[in-house]
Amino acid sequence: MGYAFDMARLEEAVASLYGPADAPAQRERYRALLRGLEETFGHREEIAVFSAPGRTEIGGNHTDHQHGRVLAGSVNLDVIAAVSPNGGNVIRVQSEGFPLCEVDLGDLAVREAEKNTTAALIRGVAAWFYDHGCALEGFDAYVTSNVLKGSGLSSSAAFEILIGNILNDLFNGGKCTPVELAQIGQYAENVYFGKPSGLMDQMAASVGNMVTIDFADNANPVVERVDFDFASAGHALCIIDSGADHADLTDEYAAITRELKKVCAYFGKSVLREVPETDFFAALPALRQKCGDRAVLRAVHIYDDNARVAGQVGALRRGDFDAFLMHIRDSGLSSWRYLQNVVPAGYTEHQEVAMALALAERLLDSRGACRVHGGGFAGTIQAFVPLDMLESFRAGMERVLGEGACHVLSIRPVGGVRLA
Repeated sequence: MGYAFDMARLEEAVASLYGPADAPAQRERYRALLRGLEETFGHREEIAVFSAPGRTEIGGNHTDHQHGRVLAGSVNLDVIAAVSPNGGNVIRVQSEGFPLCEVDLGDLAVREAEKNTTAALIRGVAAWFYDHGCALEGFDAYVTSNVLKGSGLSSSAAFEILIGNILNDLFNGGKCTPVELAQIGQYAENVYFGKPSGLMDQMAASVGNMVTIDFADNANPVVERVDFDFASAGHALCIIDSGADHADLTDEYAAITRELKKVCAYFGKSVLREVPETDFFAALPALRQKCGDRAVLRAVHIYDDNARVAGQVGALRRGDFDAFLMHIRDSGLSSWRYLQNVVPAGYTEHQEVAMALALAERLLDSRGACRVHGGGFAGTIQAFVPLDMLESFRAGMERVLGEGACHVLSIRPVGGVRLA
């Protein structure tokens, strides 16, 4: 089987991206990807290969949609695609293990029946390019991913950034910046997919590395790189699958933004970043009456976690890892007590995220730190685990939650990228 691009170049790019230890397995993964493209769509003369990473939220739980600050990083799990222009007006995406997805570029209107689907994300990204006068053509893509769906590592954001990079690179000369591609992904997720997410997931997946982002001006977020190696501080970054699925929890996530909007509306503002904290606390009696206690407590979390991001970044930059861990613990407690995104409302028999946190805290035994990860309610928790207890920690978590539940991750140096 022959390819139109240089296989040596691809293998060199793979080695650079994943490192020498993972390169052999990743090379085989990409060879399988190329075979998948040919077996699905037939032999192609023109092929390009892309990768977009999952992300981990390190600081700022739910602060992004209130135009706050976050600390996030792209991780060494990604969604990859082998792509060939098809000369038509249809995007065809074959994701491994799923039915073929086709999107007609002549029909880019929002479809209510299509929400929460892959097709909605593709159509939404394509619609943004079309609406902004960009070139738009059909392509065929074979896609595989090791960003586990529902893992809290933002498989949907990784996919949006992947599609955005394909359209940007193949047909528009790469004119969109990583920040713009993140905004395109958020547009697709909010308008077409139907999930009211902030911009953190897409930004971390698109920009790459570990970054702190200030969304005070959401159209022009301030992105700063934060260089820190957790292993140098004697800790591993772990993401643990609680075993709970995000399915049917969309209203739980939407309730957070809906309640915060009520708080903001009291002050005539649209996001909490526009409401001075002193004004908020001065108005507590009236806010409790008008918005309810849960809305007020959720706002308290946003103010506090927004400030904690600056503390985390400062601690990492001066090498004070103990202070960083303190902020992680405080953030986790705030998410549980005030944001209340650990247990879905009314759930009693199934409280998987709470159970995972209780188990992690017991195994860590006052060392390291753990917290709910990402949107919450289901999916994953995050833990910073001392290297000398990593294997016992992983074994203890997986004894209860199942084999493969604990993922040891590293920060990836780049975001969405074309490899060949």
